[in-house]
Amino acid sequence: MSAVAEERTAPERMPALYLSHGAPPLADDPVWPRQLGAWSAGLPRPRAILMVSAHWEEAPLALGAVETVPLVYDFWGFPEHYYRVAYAAPGAPDLADSVRKLLRAPGMPVQDFPDRGLDHGAYVPLVEMFPEADVPVLQISLPTLEPVKLLEIGRRLAPLRDEGVLIIGSGFFTHNLAALRHPGGSVPAWSAEFDDWGHRALEAGDIDALLDFTRTSPAGRLAHPRTEHFAPLFVTLGAADAMGELDTHRPVIDGFWMGLAKRSVQFG
Repeated sequence: MSAVAEERTAPERMPALYLSHGAPPLADDPVWPRQLGAWSAGLPRPRAILMVSAHWEEAPLALGAVETVPLVYDFWGFPEHYYRVAYAAPGAPDLADSVRKLLRAPGMPVQDFPDRGLDHGAYVPLVEMFPEADVPVLQISLPTLEPVKLLEIGRRLAPLRDEGVLIIGSGFFTHNLAALRHPGGSVPAWSAEFDDWGHRALEAGDIDALLDFTRTSPAGRLAHPRTEHFAPLFVTLGAADAMGELDTHRPVIDGFWMGLAKRSVQFG
């Protein structure tokens, strides 16, 4: 049994989440922060959070800092106050040990980046969901953008959910930055169509369609010119599928922000 689970009482199984993380200005949105806060208020309290963000691609798979280090302000050209946001969540060295044990295998090394803090794909939503910054957080990298391989990583991480670990895949349900320049503030057709397709595929538990989204979805490569913001979904799906919980899919947040789909979902 890992150190994460060494408690007198058995922890409640945590759900697995995929969320659209927005950008630093999410904090100024009149609706979205409240949606994230209401979501976390309805969750069991996690003993730790394992975060997979679209903004850290590193192979082999890497573990971020296991103790509190400064955040990574991985964005440019924003007002100064966004670079003063702090989120000093405790580190999660015990969770890091558990992740190493679950993932290390021949051909699958795990490396450590002890100075790598949480990036904005991790801390921007966590500021709204767990504002006290009192839950240990560990971020791991995306070692690949291949959906099938990420699904398998999620399956291997799934036992952590029974140890009180909240697994969060953090991306954006559509992510073509050209939409930020879309005139008139309306939602581009490709973004709306992909969001509707994705919602229906998730409702049906159609992993095969989701894995092959560039061919099975409308405008898949317009919605995601690169896969990185959709990729964390597959870690979440793997963590749900391993527990036989794809049919527990629950849409929590939908709608659009500057033309991009902010769909966020929960399993379990």
